[in-house]
Amino acid sequence: MKSLELANVDTQRWYVAYTLPRHEKAVAHRLWIQKISSYVPLYTEERHWHDRRLKVELPLFPGYVFVRMAFAERVHVLSHPGVIRLLTANGEIAAIPDPEMQQLQECVATWKAQPFPFFISGKRVRVKSGPFAGLEGTIVRRHGKRKLVVTLDLIHSAMMLDLDATQAQLAS
Repeated sequence: MKSLELANVDTQRWYVAYTLPRHEKAVAHRLWIQKISSYVPLYTEERHWHDRRLKVELPLFPGYVFVRMAFAERVHVLSHPGVIRLLTANGEIAAIPDPEMQQLQECVATWKAQPFPFFISGKRVRVKSGPFAGLEGTIVRRHGKRKLVVTLDLIHSAMMLDLDATQAQLAS
């Protein structure tokens, strides 16, 4: 049994490091310098400043860096400035299976990926387009991947609105 545990400690697997805000690329670069494999999926967005437009690459999953390492190397990763912790599931550091990481990398390389809000029931949202633009409501349920059912508080009454998820944003 101990030899199996020791073999698992030396096996390279994918883990997820949680970083300080806007430190994803710097953490990945520092890991690369130490010859530890990392992956930060990026997407391109055009930002507007006063007199210019600029295309910037931003993390697809803000605050996260995927790290390929042996479990024994976790101390080196956690000692990096900008790394807060490794993600856990049920109290243990969670590894991502290689096929899932490969699929993620292929998808990001093949298609134009962009972040999308993670909508769940009970969250407050603001309608960004259409006849109800600007109104806030609460998600009651989801219909598939793209449809939300939202109650909108209008003159102290509620109405149910079947809304495409692209028309909503999380309310602050």
